[in-house]
Amino acid sequence: MKVTHYTDIPGTEMNNDMVEGVTGRVLIGKNDGAKNFCMRRFDVDPGGHAPRHTHDWEHEIYVVEGNGEVLIGEQWHAISSGTVIYVPPNVDHQIKNSSDGHLAFLCLVPSVAPEM
Repeated sequence: MKVTHYTDIPGTEMNNDMVEGVTGRVLIGKNDGAKNFCMRRFDVDPGGHAPRHTHDWEHEIYVVEGNGEVLIGEQWHAISSGTVIYVPPNVDHQIKNSSDGHLAFLCLVPSVAPEM
């Protein structure tokens, strides 16, 4: 069992050729005894973006705060607080913060996926 505030979980800052201005946290994962899914939170600075990528598993995303865009396949969609996103397996996708404010989203992946 785990009950904590997300800010008590150390974040991993990501800045490289594929990702910019993103901090990720594993909120609930294997170390917590979660055997089926991993829940992650990503905070994206203005102008920042997650990597454009594909993988063999689906995942579900919930936008907690802010505004931005999500690429699904070849189409960009506007996103904002409260937006829910389903990414099927093997579909190209990316999230970017195209606003002047903070963007945060939760991402759930199955246990076969890397946690971070």
